[in-house]
Amino acid sequence: MIIGVPKEIKNNENRVGATPAGVIELVRNGHTVYVQSTAGEGSGFMDDDYIAAGASILPSIEEVYGVAEMIIKVKEPIESEYSLIKEDQLLFTYFHFASYEPLTHAMIKQKAVCLAYETVEKADRSLPLLVPMSEVAGRMAVQEGAKYLEKPLQGRGILLGGVPGVRPAKVLIIGGGVVGTNAAKMAAGMGADVTIMDNNLQRLRYLDDIMPANVNTFMSNEYNIRELLPTHDLIIGAVLIPGAKAPHLITRDMLKEMRPGTVVVDVAVDQGGCIETCRPTTHQDPTYIIDDVLHYCVANMPGAVPYTSTLALTNATLPFAIQLANKGWKKACADSNELKLGLNVVQGKVVYKGVAEAFNLDYVPVENVL
Repeated sequence: MIIGVPKEIKNNENRVGATPAGVIELVRNGHTVYVQSTAGEGSGFMDDDYIAAGASILPSIEEVYGVAEMIIKVKEPIESEYSLIKEDQLLFTYFHFASYEPLTHAMIKQKAVCLAYETVEKADRSLPLLVPMSEVAGRMAVQEGAKYLEKPLQGRGILLGGVPGVRPAKVLIIGGGVVGTNAAKMAAGMGADVTIMDNNLQRLRYLDDIMPANVNTFMSNEYNIRELLPTHDLIIGAVLIPGAKAPHLITRDMLKEMRPGTVVVDVAVDQGGCIETCRPTTHQDPTYIIDDVLHYCVANMPGAVPYTSTLALTNATLPFAIQLANKGWKKACADSNELKLGLNVVQGKVVYKGVAEAFNLDYVPVENVL
């Protein structure tokens, strides 16, 4: 198979879809890999590294899309890429369709085969290609939140871990999955007073067992969220419904219950956000203020630490990419239920129910396209 690795062009996105190590494995399996010039530089991989691994370098994104049967990337295509995508071309990347209708319609129009990292799902319902970036984003949420609590950045002016004789900051994490767990570990390690919420009692029992003493668990519901918001300094939204739009657990009216300078970090922003006032921001312009509450809603948080993120992501994606390249997408998805669940839009048809429901589109069972 001919595989293309374009350079990411989303604002401040420095990750890349394949590393030189991944190229070696793909070439070893008999595939041809084309990498756009400078695609890996943001993650610390030079063109010469890819050439040494067996890839060919192409100067433009147009040439990469033009020659490739399968595109491997990190973030969803943006508008300038839509017209480059060919009918039946396989795109293997994050899409988060349910949060952005124009992308969904564009991929339907191009009749591409869109296999989304975020909905590849194992039998135990874990999301192997989302986990690495969720781990990074969860840890970064606390790192960024701690920074923006500083007064010069318009936060409350509170040190996350406090000092002897002064109480630490109070951190509220809504969602006890991978993002929430990693956020709680980081916040606890920095000495904060942490509460993590989830609506799954079994998950809360697990978290209560593994977390240090400065992490408390609490059942997630509207009453409890409203009770905690006025007393917490950093609120992290870490809610995920695979392939679907995130529910608004913090509504606009709740902002008035928070103290001025409170910081909210919505890690669910690329799925529409679990905070009603959330809108996607960039690393270049990451925050805004509504009702004296500072919002940090960067949609590609792991892009700020591309070396770590690229290695973590490609460790997970490469085995699946090799399956797709070796067998072709139809056979690979027929043989692997994990990959089959990753199919979202196929040749003009929406085959993932969460995406169809988000925009009231016709849904076609994935079995009908295999």
